[in-house]
Amino acid sequence: MKRLEKARKIGNLLDSLYPETPIPLDHRDPYTLLVAVMLSAQTTDKKVNEVTPSLFAIADNPEKMSMLGVDEIHSIIREIGLAPTKAKNLKRMAEQIIESGGEIHPDWEFLESLAGVGHKTASVVMSQAFGIPAFPVDTHIHRLADRWGLSNGRNVAKTEHDLKKVFPPDTWNRRHLQIIFFGREHCPARGHDLSKCPICSWASTKKRINEGR
Repeated sequence: MKRLEKARKIGNLLDSLYPETPIPLDHRDPYTLLVAVMLSAQTTDKKVNEVTPSLFAIADNPEKMSMLGVDEIHSIIREIGLAPTKAKNLKRMAEQIIESGGEIHPDWEFLESLAGVGHKTASVVMSQAFGIPAFPVDTHIHRLADRWGLSNGRNVAKTEHDLKKVFPPDTWNRRHLQIIFFGREHCPARGHDLSKCPICSWASTKKRINEGR
């Protein structure tokens, strides 16, 4: 089965399973989404959602965040992975936004220039806050794209390129969330029986199914 045909079949299945694609990170606007996505690196969405209410209660915009000390930010997000670095980045990011006029701009260069913001984080904000087609690739999407034969899995940049080639742009914003939802419910990294998976059972190679990876 060719990649385009496989992607079309996978897309139809994902659309039937997840017709609605709510963003798993609690937020109020583009800025709070940006903060939540930054905090989510190497941390579960559940843990981020437990921490952000306290943070947003006192700093839900760049002005308020910039007025906090790094230690104060760290004390609020200390349960988050890489908290010391993220605290420094949150303060510096807020200062950069203020220096640029105080608003989050739907601009790739602007977003990726902010402290602690990489391409994946910028992609989430562009797609989910501004509706601009983007295909954020995290480790879960990277793993499933390789497992399903939609990409060779060399690196996340290559995976993003490959997925954009096989899925239409008007599906990207929901498709990346659907793949994440599917991975969590049906396609875990370990202890997964590929032969019984709704997608792996036919999308993965026979060799891969037999090896159980």
